[in-house]
Amino acid sequence: MSKPANPTPSQLLFLLLCLSWALTWPCGALPSAPDYLQRGWQRLLEEGESCSDCSPEECPTPRGCLAGLVRDPCDCCWECANLEGQICDLDNTNHFYGKCGDHLECKLDTGDLRKGEVPEPQCACLSSQTLCGSDGKTYTQICKFQEVFHAHPEANLTVAHEGPCESGSILSPPYDVWNVTGQDVIFGCEVFAYPMASIEWRKDGGWSRRLLTLPYARRTGGPQKYEVTGWLQIQGVRVTDEGTYRCFARNRVGEVAALASLTGDATHPLPGVLPTLDP
Repeated sequence: MSKPANPTPSQLLFLLLCLSWALTWPCGALPSAPDYLQRGWQRLLEEGESCSDCSPEECPTPRGCLAGLVRDPCDCCWECANLEGQICDLDNTNHFYGKCGDHLECKLDTGDLRKGEVPEPQCACLSSQTLCGSDGKTYTQICKFQEVFHAHPEANLTVAHEGPCESGSILSPPYDVWNVTGQDVIFGCEVFAYPMASIEWRKDGGWSRRLLTLPYARRTGGPQKYEVTGWLQIQGVRVTDEGTYRCFARNRVGEVAALASLTGDATHPLPGVLPTLDP
């Protein structure tokens, strides 16, 4: 009777890892690891074993691969590629974390490192070009577009053109303000639009419900591309300042608006003088 083969060092390491997890976590409470780590442990178990003859018909079918497909270390079966931001194998000498997907490259992430920390290789998108999809949505880059493309293949999503879709939307509307007797108030409004939008502030004109355009406001670009932020400052809030304020953003595509109210403290009536707007 032949003796069983001795386990390889990598197999012993894998068994020790499994044993340490089993002792640390109660039965039935093992944490679920990301798919790319599970694949890494499997690769570690198989390390040192030569690749057998490739039989594609025996390969499992990968599912839910948002970054596309890549070949396994034996260059035989297809497996899920790693997404943007996931840890990856920096070169072909290691086969633990896996390869990056379409339009991605594996590079060392040296940002936000604390003293003594070692940079990790992560999948990074090769392009930062904004895209407009056939679904009318703007994608910050091709990698985000690919994730949606693979998640919904039935949609037949295509790239309509480079650059954002012509649109306008308010990312951060102004917020309601109250209990501001005699204080200064600032309303903010952040807008994403292509082409770039102009921002205008208006105030409901009392019982007549007219919209009074306010001539004094500030506007800056950003913080991101195709974004613009506008502020309206009211110094020393008075009773006549109470009401509804509207942020209007307009470009050649159309107009979007968001509103917020300014309410005083009923127990401390506001002075009844005209408002002062800071230019």
